[in-house]
Amino acid sequence: MQYLKGVGPTLAEKLKAKGLETVEDLLFYPPFRYEDRTRFLPLRQIREGQSGVILAMVASTRTRTWRKGAQVLFEAELQDENGDRLLARWYNAKYLANEIVPGLRLALYGKVEYDFQAARTFLAHPEFEAVAGDGDAELTLDMGRIVPVYEAIGKVTPKQIRRFVQRAIEAAREIHDAMPEEILRRFRLPRIDKAVREVHDPPADLSVETLNQRRSPAHWRLIFEEFFWLEFGLLRKQREMKRTPGIAFELTDLIREKIKQMLPFKPTSAQKRALKQIAEDMAKPHPMNRLLQGDVGSGKTLVAAEAAVIAIENGYQVAILAPTELLATQHYLSLQHFFRRLSYPVVVMTGSQTAKEKAQVRKAVASGWAKVIVGTHALLEKNVEFDRLGLAIIDEQHRFGVLQRLFLRQKGMVPDVLVMTATPIPRTLALTIYGDLDVSVIDEMPPGRKGILTRHYSQQAIRAVWEAVGRELATGRQAYIIYPLVDDSEHSPDLKSAQRMFELHQQKVFPQYRVGLMHGQLPASEKDEVMERFKRHELDVLVSTTVVEVGLDVPNASVMVIENAEKFGLAQLHQLRGRVGRGAHASYCFLVTGKQTEVSEQRIRAMVESGDGFRLAEADLEIRGPGEFFGTRQSGLPQLRFAHVLKDREILEMARGEARSFLEREADSVRLREAERYLEDHWQRRYGLVQVG
Repeated sequence: MQYLKGVGPTLAEKLKAKGLETVEDLLFYPPFRYEDRTRFLPLRQIREGQSGVILAMVASTRTRTWRKGAQVLFEAELQDENGDRLLARWYNAKYLANEIVPGLRLALYGKVEYDFQAARTFLAHPEFEAVAGDGDAELTLDMGRIVPVYEAIGKVTPKQIRRFVQRAIEAAREIHDAMPEEILRRFRLPRIDKAVREVHDPPADLSVETLNQRRSPAHWRLIFEEFFWLEFGLLRKQREMKRTPGIAFELTDLIREKIKQMLPFKPTSAQKRALKQIAEDMAKPHPMNRLLQGDVGSGKTLVAAEAAVIAIENGYQVAILAPTELLATQHYLSLQHFFRRLSYPVVVMTGSQTAKEKAQVRKAVASGWAKVIVGTHALLEKNVEFDRLGLAIIDEQHRFGVLQRLFLRQKGMVPDVLVMTATPIPRTLALTIYGDLDVSVIDEMPPGRKGILTRHYSQQAIRAVWEAVGRELATGRQAYIIYPLVDDSEHSPDLKSAQRMFELHQQKVFPQYRVGLMHGQLPASEKDEVMERFKRHELDVLVSTTVVEVGLDVPNASVMVIENAEKFGLAQLHQLRGRVGRGAHASYCFLVTGKQTEVSEQRIRAMVESGDGFRLAEADLEIRGPGEFFGTRQSGLPQLRFAHVLKDREILEMARGEARSFLEREADSVRLREAERYLEDHWQRRYGLVQVG
């Protein structure tokens, strides 16, 4: 990228952070929308709320500053050939005083807004281009055509990116098309170089609506392309896993008896079905690679414990990897409880343990005495050696990179891997992200779990929320109150902090009750102590950040209040809500919001309308798109650029079918090896399609 005109080493580094490292990356950087800049509007036709291209001369300019020069407003009075005038405004753009000068002829594109104070319309922060001569503006990169709009990257504007993309297209003599010819013919797909050019420079006969809905032939080709190579990579990975020799665990009558002995209650039919699928996988002579997903509180840990019994009774150890110390401790306590009757030694390893404590745990693991080893990423350290690791259980997979999954696998004799998640993933997406994992779903709750009534309140109605919480506390129940920040921040003055609100609740709101404080900056020992006090009902109210999102199980807690709920993601809101409703009492979740955006309104509405994690996951995908669903590239989810897993479901199904038949048809041919080489060269880096198990 740095050798592209106008980029250079410094800018190249910034673009690299966004995955734009080569000219090819830039060619596959899609516009997120298109604007129709083909129509030139006379100033007298311009109305508030309208967007259009204006051809006018700069009559006068002025720069205004306030807040001691910190805020700058640059204005230009525009006049067209009819003598009509319109004001154009740019915020914090002092430098424009040297570029936009009286007498200059401009083509501008922007939205017309209304200034109530000045009682006049103005053009808000328009893009502009100097125009030569007296005639109409000629066709340029930014005006007189359908213009692609790209997401800005830091201070690199959409306009600059448009320039770089154009230069990349000019520099790219030929783009290699690796898609099998017969597929191109069958679906009548344009060749890749034509598709790439047309996505950045659409043909004049296409409407903006067609382009914005990604229904052009070029978009269709690029969406299909992404899905085809993604599915090809995943299916190939799955096939390799099936060829790898692993442990064939036996499930004997004696082991079945041991599992029954351990069970604290009768499993649900969904739990039984999941265990059956896991047991069948474990019996096969190649490594298990299974995803166990279920909503908050559906009983995944019990199913994992049953799988652990199979491994232990076959003479192997079990490792359970959790993303946080809180969750690791929770698993440790739960598994100690499950395995007490079977006398399996359970140990825990976390980052906050002393060197001496860690050394003792390492010794117990290496000798084979410890049968169940629970831990955070501390388990992945090089000096942790297992005696016979047979089963690796990874909780909350989206917080762990796929490479960590591989690292843990390498510590054992190719152990079976069971991945658990309480973030419900729609099946379509699960097959796409975890195409190398088989999927088990626990889709029913254990009996006795109460539904949670969810209500939305604006900040102005907060008093009604505290009254409702007070009524629950008076009956002996407990409450969580969640805040987005630990301390107040000058960058986010509208957000409340746990530290400040803890003092307010303690002194003013609930002075007669015992209020505790929990957040991620507390030392681990202090967090554990607060958690234990809340569990033992030595605290009535727990004021906290989202650190309680997973792992805290307090059946007596019946109220969850989330302030600034508009700042949280849907999956996070649902996880937090799942902290209540764990006992026999009716439970409540109160979502309190400040100023909302359209997206946050959709999220809050979805939370109020549904308690079903799978439906909420679908809604979350619809609202945010799959790229952000897990919030991080580390999830192993490729950053698809053109395709959308939900919106393009039909294309995904077609691409999967084609990838499967190509893989079967070509078996070990030269064409297959070429396709594999293309996948490794192009997809490994650009899309983050991690090819490890």
